[in-house]
Amino acid sequence: MRWRAEQIDETRQRITEAAVRLHTTIGPASTTISGVAEEAGVTRLTVYRHFEDQDALFEACMGHWNATNPGPDLEAWRRLEALEARATRAFDELYAWYEARHEELYPIYRDQAAMPGSAQLGMRAQFDGIAAVIVGGGDDVPPRQAAVARHLADFWTWRSLVIERGLTVEEASAAAVSMLLAVGP
Repeated sequence: MRWRAEQIDETRQRITEAAVRLHTTIGPASTTISGVAEEAGVTRLTVYRHFEDQDALFEACMGHWNATNPGPDLEAWRRLEALEARATRAFDELYAWYEARHEELYPIYRDQAAMPGSAQLGMRAQFDGIAAVIVGGGDDVPPRQAAVARHLADFWTWRSLVIERGLTVEEASAAAVSMLLAVGP
């Protein structure tokens, strides 16, 4: 029985890792169940036995990717009381994290509209949470400042500043901090 359970877990893991490889190379919009099955070395039916729908496969895929690519420590940011210090650390770490993973992230963000609704909501909630930590959370955060923090935390903002405009990660982070502070309360 234990051997069978291990085989099931290993097959599920292979399928999940295959989906991650495809999502981070060709993108979610071009990833099919047949493609995942082929990449994992299983049949389509096997994929469906392990994942009842696209939402379940995306959830497993995102969970695996996030576990192997942990993001910056938001709790460390939260402990910094001053907005400038918190924003500096946050953008330094977040933008460096993007820099290290941008080739894998690009197909995912490019194809975000093709993802199941639950995956899109999860990604939005993740950025909303990051922005809330940067500005200090709470009900007293000015809406403009929260909106600007959310914009600056976005992968596309980092990509625009670093990849498209040629800033270094350090320059982009410093610009993000300046923009956030310029909005003021």
